[in-house]
Amino acid sequence: MPTNKHIGKELVEKIEQKRQSKVIVYFTGDRHPFGARIAEDAVRPLYDHLLNLEFDENDKRIDIFLYSRGGDVSVPWRIVSMIREFCDEFNVLIPYRAQSAATLLSMGADNIVMGKKAELGPIDPTLVKATIGETAVPPQEIAVEDVSSFLSFIKERANINDQDAVASILDSLINQIGPLTLGSVNRQHHHIRLVARKLLTSRQEKLDEEKISTIIETLTEKIYSHGHAIGRREAKDIGLPVVYPDEKLENLMWELYLKYEDFLKLREPIHPELILKDKDRYQIENMPIAIIESTKKLHIFKTNIELNKERNVPPNPQININLGLQLPAGVSLQKIPQEVQQILNQLLNQISQMIPGIVQQEIERQSPVMGIKGRALGGKWIEEI
Repeated sequence: MPTNKHIGKELVEKIEQKRQSKVIVYFTGDRHPFGARIAEDAVRPLYDHLLNLEFDENDKRIDIFLYSRGGDVSVPWRIVSMIREFCDEFNVLIPYRAQSAATLLSMGADNIVMGKKAELGPIDPTLVKATIGETAVPPQEIAVEDVSSFLSFIKERANINDQDAVASILDSLINQIGPLTLGSVNRQHHHIRLVARKLLTSRQEKLDEEKISTIIETLTEKIYSHGHAIGRREAKDIGLPVVYPDEKLENLMWELYLKYEDFLKLREPIHPELILKDKDRYQIENMPIAIIESTKKLHIFKTNIELNKERNVPPNPQININLGLQLPAGVSLQKIPQEVQQILNQLLNQISQMIPGIVQQEIERQSPVMGIKGRALGGKWIEEI
């Protein structure tokens, strides 16, 4: 395995020479079940990499080598607008997956260089159902376009036009999802289209309004499964500025992808049930889940992963411990010196205080396992020097 200081530097340099560009890698891993996402915290280290780019010619070209399953849809515009402050031409190189928010980021590029295995995806965002107060139930995720699709189905396919019936269905929808979440759905419905339009119009070569509308409508509404993979031919048919790499660049892009796939162990899923086979808790420390790399710098996002078995422990078990001093037959308490009696009583008191905790631990250990909970504890971008 390459050292942290040089994961893919040599291949990045070869791609730069081939493309006559400066390359920055933004790679968010998806090692199951603890993947990384495109997030606001990447903007600052990306800026550090941009500041350290050294252009040899007046023609300033930046390529982002991108891999991600998605993330925060508010971040792509921040990244694209920032990159354009440093270059005349901005392109994205996609060896494999660039889905959801990563597709949105790619829409802001002058050219999207897609290898044979490259995949884009729909850009319809997902919201977490708003809750009031505390709840032990995980929050429900809701796709924004699912709500719009449901309303269209009621009016167009189910042919329900009676106002009272429609009002009754809307009341049911509000009760199921909640007014706060429905408000967020409406905002996100408009926001994603606004951001997509801003990204598409940021290109050097301007697209006509009809093509922009077609691209946005297709990626938000007309692809009905959020998990649908859009290959390079389909992406080109939609109207995106797709470029096919030649064989040499294709091989360099895939080889660089394999470097990061190996470093982040993307093909080695974490199996909590095997790790916790004979343990109740375990912590994976400093696990790398995302990378930003250029020829000058390397940042790695590292986090700690905590795994816990969740057991069905009886609530508030009553543990009563009454210990008395039991003497051997024929031994009278009066014959034992007072000092010794005090020491024995102190020991009994200490044991009495310890036993409930020991019993509670044993009850928890023997309680049936209901599931395994994993969570990331903190995490931050670390510059490898």
